[in-house]
Amino acid sequence: MIATLEYVDILDRSEMLGRMVLNSEVFEAYQEAKLALDNDSEAQQLINDFNAVKDQYEDVQRFGRYHPDYSEIMKLVRTRKREMDLNDKVAAYKIAERKFQAMLDEISQYIAFSVSDKIKVPKDGGALTDSGCGCGSGGGCGCKAS
Repeated sequence: MIATLEYVDILDRSEMLGRMVLNSEVFEAYQEAKLALDNDSEAQQLINDFNAVKDQYEDVQRFGRYHPDYSEIMKLVRTRKREMDLNDKVAAYKIAERKFQAMLDEISQYIAFSVSDKIKVPKDGGALTDSGCGCGSGGGCGCKAS
């Protein structure tokens, strides 16, 4: 491909946009929240506990209600998730992550709509979720699979 001035201009503007995102207050808040979360031993323990139960949950999901530990694991996974979500560092990280994702979604929409308003743009962190939740599980979570 032969580089034209138009391509060079697009690349320059893309790099400038990338630098603007990396220098934004939203990204800075996200990085601070992530660093605080990574350095908090209590939060890390809660995350590890939740992930361990989540592995058991995935095993139980293969058999559903017929698994002998179904009720126990279902209650435990909800309890661990709630404990994790109520931690201040985890909550702050999730809020910062949502704000950063919203900014990226807004930028994507602005760029796409500058080309055509017919372009589908990911919103709320999901990739083109017109027919369901976009989880990719094929309806395993109860969403409507297309």
